[in-house]
Amino acid sequence: MPAAVERILLISLSNIGDAVMTTPVLETLHQAWPGARIDIVGDRRSALIFEHCPYRGEIILKHKREGRPGLWRLIRRLRGQRYDLIVDLRTDGLAYLLRGRKRLHKWRQPRRGVHAVEQHMNVLRPLGLDKHEARTRVWLNDELREQAAALLEPLPGSRWLAVGPGANWEGKIWPLAAYQGLCRLAAAQFHGLIILGGPDDQAIATRLETHSELPTANLCGQTDLLQVSAVLERARAFVGNDSGLGHLASAVATPSLTVFGPGEPQRYHPWGPQAAWIVAADQDLECLTAAEVYAALEELIARTPA
Repeated sequence: MPAAVERILLISLSNIGDAVMTTPVLETLHQAWPGARIDIVGDRRSALIFEHCPYRGEIILKHKREGRPGLWRLIRRLRGQRYDLIVDLRTDGLAYLLRGRKRLHKWRQPRRGVHAVEQHMNVLRPLGLDKHEARTRVWLNDELREQAAALLEPLPGSRWLAVGPGANWEGKIWPLAAYQGLCRLAAAQFHGLIILGGPDDQAIATRLETHSELPTANLCGQTDLLQVSAVLERARAFVGNDSGLGHLASAVATPSLTVFGPGEPQRYHPWGPQAAWIVAADQDLECLTAAEVYAALEELIARTPA
């Protein structure tokens, strides 16, 4: 392990869920060297989750669409700083073009553990830090929590179910009728429904809101990553497709149930004791009923007291 570490560079990942799953490495590095400044290379889609991390240094964006010219600009910028430690979770060779005393990456590392978080943590094995049990994190502040409270003020009570009915690929989307059935079953247990997602999910969200028996806050397209995380923090539970929202829910310690069809749930399910997932038979989401998902939700709530 390096004796004196004052400046660290963490090369994170692009997609929202992938970036969230790198935060245990970030937490572990901070706990090993509390005084070190940690710069982060991230992506415009997901870097906002690091915005309020209290021990981060600079957030440097990697723009994939800028191609090779953008990459060389990034390299020139990063080479202006010499790092004591570079931890590369992206493994595209960037770390070897930068100035650092020690570099860690996934190349030639034995694959230990099934989950992506375990494999990220394995990069720290040469430092003896791979056994740390850090959870995923998103850092929020009072202003974000006040914004979430304002968005949810119209809902009665405080026991709310949040749902994410969209995804970035149609094959990952549990049918709308199934979500409607889930909401009907949940009506006796929850005070309100929160519908979350991006602008592309507004059509399905509007249809779900129209048929909801619960008072509903449809926030699709109205929040950024930190605002939606603050909203999720106030929910009693979250149910959604295989997308970044489940990872954000788990990162703010809200019980999350992810509905999987195609994909690799053992590798990519949200990380943490408050996270659960259910896999459709034959990976066909048409085969997964609202009753099955509601039963899994009840079990999750029973083992995660409010």
